[in-house]
Amino acid sequence: MDKQEIFKKVASVEEQIGELYKELGALKIQIVALMEENTQLLMENQRLREVREESPAESEGEENVKASLDLPKKGCNNIAKLYDEGFHICNVHYGRLRVEGDCLFCLAFLNKSSKEE
Repeated sequence: MDKQEIFKKVASVEEQIGELYKELGALKIQIVALMEENTQLLMENQRLREVREESPAESEGEENVKASLDLPKKGCNNIAKLYDEGFHICNVHYGRLRVEGDCLFCLAFLNKSSKEE
């Protein structure tokens, strides 16, 4: 092989690597979108389960009061769980994947909700 052929092969490999890099970037964007959609569906599922559990056949009185007191705690726990799984819980980026570590808005929200309990 002469130098010209080697250079052409290297240029060809470099072009293929560039195309693969673009393809990898597109796949990464799709994965983030799918993870966000999955999170939204999980939250909706959880909400629907909670609504289903609140049946109208419950008796009035102590059971209703106890259930209503447990709901905010359960909601805060679900939000904290989402944050621990790597998703934003703040109103700025809610439901999106956290890719750069902790979010100050999310942490402020967690601190606020923990003080209210």
